[in-house]
Amino acid sequence: MTGKGPRKAVDGGHAPARLLQGRKFHESARSLITLAQSESYNPAVTLMVTAAIAYSDAITAKARGIVNQHDHQGAPRLLREVLGNRLPDKQEKFFRKLLGRKDEVNYGARSTTLEEAQRLLAELDDFAAWAEGHV
Repeated sequence: MTGKGPRKAVDGGHAPARLLQGRKFHESARSLITLAQSESYNPAVTLMVTAAIAYSDAITAKARGIVNQHDHQGAPRLLREVLGNRLPDKQEKFFRKLLGRKDEVNYGARSTTLEEAQRLLAELDDFAAWAEGHV
């Protein structure tokens, strides 16, 4: 596994557990956005990032018994490796875009607007529906 990034072998119970976590983070993000009572939706985007990582982990755990570890930017690479051409470019592009927001929403000064958060949530909904079909 040299050059492929840090990975961790997981047991058969990992995929359903990560899928459940993904759903919970996803719904928590939806709740924050639905309340629409904030000046910044960075916390909602943080939850979306975490949800997408959990969905990805669920897929790779189910398919190969491995998950990405300590290198979130490498998660799309592992997903592509595991799924090959079964990973739609649209889903990979969204996953990379969302992961690219991780540091910005957690450590940056820029605030995510409600409209931007709503767009990302719609894309996450699509990603989640696709992921559910692979776990």
